[in-house]
Amino acid sequence: MKDVNVLKNNNVDLEKSLELFGDMQTYDETLNLFLSEIEGKIENLKNYKETSDMANYAILIHGLKSEYRYLGFTEMGELCYKHEIESKANNMYYISDNFEELIRNIKNSIKIALEYLGEDVVVEIKEDIKKDKKLLVVDDSNVIVNFVNNAFHTSFDVIVAHDGAEALRLINNKVDAMLLDLNMPNVNGFAVLEYFRKNNLFDKIPVIVITGVGDEQLVEQAKKYPIRSVLLKPFNERDLKNTVSMILGC
Repeated sequence: MKDVNVLKNNNVDLEKSLELFGDMQTYDETLNLFLSEIEGKIENLKNYKETSDMANYAILIHGLKSEYRYLGFTEMGELCYKHEIESKANNMYYISDNFEELIRNIKNSIKIALEYLGEDVVVEIKEDIKKDKKLLVVDDSNVIVNFVNNAFHTSFDVIVAHDGAEALRLINNKVDAMLLDLNMPNVNGFAVLEYFRKNNLFDKIPVIVITGVGDEQLVEQAKKYPIRSVLLKPFNERDLKNTVSMILGC
């Protein structure tokens, strides 16, 4: 049986996370998903550091920052935020000098999560229900994707794109609305917004921008397009559902 004291004794803000996830089952599923991907993200961080690719390093560490905050690992969120700021400033010296510390702390967070989980969590396979409306979620974080899918899986056909290029391939699939992250690798959210502008798609597919607290400059830039709303991460299920329902009238 899982002992939440393992998390609490390691300064994991579980109460704050449950405001987002709602219950421990959803939290456990999301934590398990995070663990399934973290080793690959560590390898990508190493590659970006070694090739001095600070642009993609910043995008990846930004996503890790958000995921740690969602899961209540506040101290890890702050550490990732420092790396995000310095990588955006192209400060290779800071990244190189502090990279091993970052990796040690990531591995310690993995150890804490595994100690809490005890064994692999079996993710519930949700019943395949036919839905009338399609919601496209464009975000490189599977934590966000999983959260949105859990919120809407009974009422929407949730379609997922992990970057802007994938989103552009999917928008012709009779999408009724789109949740769009701005910070993504390869093709970012602004490229999608520009495509919508050039092809007069904003009236056909309402766009809700989802981005992190502290990205005010990006939000102001996004508001130059006729987007319908902005949700700042971490948002809760109530605000997410209210925003989508208000825009789609359902």
